[in-house]
Amino acid sequence: MKELIEYLAKALVDNPDEVQVSEVTGDQTSVLELKVAKEDLGKVIGKQGRSARAMRTILSAAATKMKKRTVLEIIE
Repeated sequence: MKELIEYLAKALVDNPDEVQVSEVTGDQTSVLELKVAKEDLGKVIGKQGRSARAMRTILSAAATKMKKRTVLEIIE
């Protein structure tokens, strides 16, 4: 999951070296925290949050297939 989000984020931003994904695992769910450079934040979120919503949809589909629950948080 972590690698999937990292791959998608690096494809969107201008500074792929500054993309960081950390995973916090709980009992029921995993939380993926995505950090990007400040100037790339808008590209990851997209117009009206469309890119972020698309990344969350893909993540949800992959997590469902693995019978897990995963949440994506974009950190400023």
